Amino acid sequence: MNNTISSQPTFDAGLHARLREKLAGLGLAGMIVPHTNAYQSEYLPLGDERLLRLTGFSGSAGVAIVMQNCAAIFVDGRYTIQSRAEVDENIFEICHLANTPPGEWLRQNIKPGDKICYDAWHFTPTQLGVYETAVEEGGGELTPVKINPIDALWPDRPMGSTSKIKIHSENYSGLSSYAKRQMISASMKKSGISAQIISASDNISWLFNIRGDDVPYTPLVLGFAILYSDASAKLFVDPKRFDAATLSHMGKDISITEPDKIGDALDALGKIDGKTRIAMESIPLWIKSRLENAGANIVTASDPCLLPKATKNQTEVSNIRKAHIRDGVALTRFLAWLDENVVSGKMIGSVSEISVAEKLESFRAEHEMYTGPSFTTISGSGPNGAIVHYRASPQTDRMLGKEELFLVDSGGQYPDGTTDVTRTIAIGKPSSEMKDRFTRVLKGHIRLSAQIFPAGTAGQELDAIARQPLWQIGLDYDHGTGHGVGQYLSVHEGPQRIAKRGVPVPLKAGMVVSIEPGYYKEGEYGIRIENLVTIVGAGKNNKGPDSLEMLGFDVLTMAPIDQNLIETKMLEPDEIDWLNAYHQSVFDSVSPYLSKETKAWLARATAPIKK
Repeated sequence: MNNTISSQPTFDAGLHARLREKLAGLGLAGMIVPHTNAYQSEYLPLGDERLLRLTGFSGSAGVAIVMQNCAAIFVDGRYTIQSRAEVDENIFEICHLANTPPGEWLRQNIKPGDKICYDAWHFTPTQLGVYETAVEEGGGELTPVKINPIDALWPDRPMGSTSKIKIHSENYSGLSSYAKRQMISASMKKSGISAQIISASDNISWLFNIRGDDVPYTPLVLGFAILYSDASAKLFVDPKRFDAATLSHMGKDISITEPDKIGDALDALGKIDGKTRIAMESIPLWIKSRLENAGANIVTASDPCLLPKATKNQTEVSNIRKAHIRDGVALTRFLAWLDENVVSGKMIGSVSEISVAEKLESFRAEHEMYTGPSFTTISGSGPNGAIVHYRASPQTDRMLGKEELFLVDSGGQYPDGTTDVTRTIAIGKPSSEMKDRFTRVLKGHIRLSAQIFPAGTAGQELDAIARQPLWQIGLDYDHGTGHGVGQYLSVHEGPQRIAKRGVPVPLKAGMVVSIEPGYYKEGEYGIRIENLVTIVGAGKNNKGPDSLEMLGFDVLTMAPIDQNLIETKMLEPDEIDWLNAYHQSVFDSVSPYLSKETKAWLARATAPIKK
């Protein structure tokens, strides 16, 4: 199974005009087009890339609104620069989500009586709420469509995957699907729940211990499921995708049904006496509406798979560590190659962002357990490094040059773990400003990585620790500091995260999160240092009666940090101790798998800094 993309979705430059014509013919004044699908996937199958098809924007998060006389696309801070490069501003106004929320823009542009449409499969009740309020206040009407107008205007739209579904071994997961379903169903019984609708594809893949190649970069199986209080389940995925071995693995208490039969199964839930539970943050509105029309007794709560999936068991954490060492070997070999051939100046002018990304991919691909990248590699040199989620293309590809910074953010998928790591490298002699900014980012990274905190602390309460060295001189970065990561699942996994506008979900032992502060000077360079860490118990803070249970971070990522960019005098002694200990851990973990030459390079790259 390989999750690389064999082809790219296409932008249709005339689609906005044809969409307006189509909407007018339906008596509609506009349409809301999010970057999502029925399964709330971050990365989409080619046939679900409607936002890119409409606007040209290739990022993984955003939404567009098309009205008869105006249109806008809304992105967060990761994509402000990228969207300006990809989207025609003569057609779409580009708005920062925080500064101009789409609901506010819609409120300002709607006229009384306007009908604004949406696809009920592509919105959750939570997501649609802001639009409902805006349209109502503007005197308009929000209405679902039976057939998505963009699909009707996309004659060669790619179909979904038909490949065989794979078993995710219990050797990797640590628990059988039956054990997971028993755990969830036990909690359902306590709450008086008869049926649980599961619609998030990563939760389905986790619960049933199955993996697929339905979306790029993430080994997900797209489908829906109904879990019952006796731990039996109905899984709505094409039965032809299951071979005999996988069917045997699934067990007799799981029925596999054609996806288009889900409506009938939802109708049946309206005839039972028990409660049906849905997660408002992930359920498609279409499913909620069908349950309501069937008369089902609906209750709402977060998906019960979320926390068990995020809180890895000992087997999962052990496997994840192995994946990171394996990935660290590939990344170290790449960094050594980069140092010898590019940093040295030997190949300056002949190595491009795309070719460097391909070189890194080749090192990972040498290992038989590698199944593909966990996201599109961000390979940004010079000014392109300042684009937070930059994606090199033939149009933007540039050669790595002297006296520049090179930012590479990449990850791999292995059956035992998902990786995500960012390193910033000096090509030639860095300026004093570059070293100052890099060292401040490093200080923030170290301070958060070394932080001990009480059990019950949420990520949003820790975010400022990583930003403080930049805040001291009036600087910041416009993205979160950390996101959750799955185990051979999504590289961006909830519910936990570390961000200014985070979620009040306490961090728990076993969770995996990234720590990735950065700094970006538009038009010049970008800096980010990212490691993945797992949350571990750190004992009690003292021996008194008021002693608290404490947690901390244990680093998973094993790759050297470029010491050529460090202004040592800016580091505190304890920060130097942390960096030296980390580099010693990198050397001890990775060096046994390296050639003599690369091992010698790693020894130099991880040499202790003197206080």
